[in-house]
Amino acid sequence: MKRQHRSKKYKEQALLYNLEPKSPLVESYRNMRANLNFLSPDRELKKISFTSSEIGDGKTITLCNLAIIMARNEQQVLIIDADLRRPKIHKYLNITNHQGLTDVLTDRVTLEEAIREGAQECLKILPSGTLPPNPAELLASRRMSELLDEAGEKAEIVLIDAPIVTISDAAILGNKADGVIFVVQSHDSKEEQVLEAQERLERANANILGTVLNLHPISKDGKYYNYYYPEY
Repeated sequence: MKRQHRSKKYKEQALLYNLEPKSPLVESYRNMRANLNFLSPDRELKKISFTSSEIGDGKTITLCNLAIIMARNEQQVLIIDADLRRPKIHKYLNITNHQGLTDVLTDRVTLEEAIREGAQECLKILPSGTLPPNPAELLASRRMSELLDEAGEKAEIVLIDAPIVTISDAAILGNKADGVIFVVQSHDSKEEQVLEAQERLERANANILGTVLNLHPISKDGKYYNYYYPEY
């Protein structure tokens, strides 16, 4: 199956901004938002990290769409692009990236100065900022933990875009977050890689909340279309 979501055209179609409110995709994200409320009754899920086993599984678009659906529900959402090797949040949400997370971590700007307003009310974004030579060290720092705590004071929920699990950054962020959502591409993600990724997160004491199945074919008028269709 071709990974159509890598194209700009498919990316634009996949964002909830451009879809009908009653579409199956929008409804699937509403279900994901509702499910998160029941996943951890004894522990507040304030900071949630998104990762996957391979590049192209759709973790970033999944995070963006969940943020959009939460903001539509009047939840105060802050997205943090912590994929400091392949940042994409600024491209998906059409914002500048001249300063962001790394610039806050290195005390070049404050968190307040680096946060961007989203295209809709209740949505804010902290892009990656200047790409560093030492992303793992920055993400593992005490300053990163402090920043996440500060971010949690500015929003009801913080969604963190992490690198794929084969990069150590994902385990670092999984340990600092309240929970991790693992994104898998339907019919394409390899089982052994998914299992290995799960083991890596467990060894890092990450709280794995669940899995989102991406690019699941759904029937429409007797035909099948490859949508971003998360099954939570």
